[in-house]
Amino acid sequence: MRKIALIPTREEADLPIVSYLEDCGFEVHLLVGQASIFSAYKEKVNTLNLMKDDLVVLCHDDIRILADKSIFLNLLETSLNKPNTGFVGVAGTRILNADGVWWNGIQTPESRGWLSGAVYHGKGIDKMQLTYFGPVSQVVVLDGVFLAAKGATLNSIQLGKPKPFAGAWDFYDIWYTYQTNKRGLNNYTLPIPILHESVGEVAGRESWHVNRKAFIANATLPISIKSHN
Repeated sequence: MRKIALIPTREEADLPIVSYLEDCGFEVHLLVGQASIFSAYKEKVNTLNLMKDDLVVLCHDDIRILADKSIFLNLLETSLNKPNTGFVGVAGTRILNADGVWWNGIQTPESRGWLSGAVYHGKGIDKMQLTYFGPVSQVVVLDGVFLAAKGATLNSIQLGKPKPFAGAWDFYDIWYTYQTNKRGLNNYTLPIPILHESVGEVAGRESWHVNRKAFIANATLPISIKSHN
């Protein structure tokens, strides 16, 4: 079993996530200056000749994993070896409503019934603040800040950009994890502490809204763990 990490980034740089993953035994590929995250992942996966049991991480370049390395690896390997597992990540939802916004409702107490996971945000360890979504659990879709899957999963879904999507960088995470959910695979959040050195304002990008509208026009929504199982 190979351990591989694919990290899109604007330019070659000394990234903390790279050294962490290399210390964990990962073969890290920086996807530098790509025109689209969809084509970056698709084209690289096509060159890797992934075996079914290879463990593959897809993640942002501006994250730090705060877990002990042995615990991190154990969480990934144990979860991905469970039968019928699709993707695992750190944040997601048990219900994806008709608006396609997975984190909607985070400010309401009721959201604790469907949101899942947690992410630290901030420009450095000393400035980080926890965004808590809800208990770790099975979910229908996951956020793309950190995703992991077996080679068999990545080989079974469409990694390229759907034709209705105009934006090159948005909604890939929902598209990928929605596909595995629809195929009957189970996606999960894991208790992996991650610092995302970004405030995560994707909803301010026009391309995010364009791809969201394209996604909801072509998806079967709402979808939930209850309705799926």
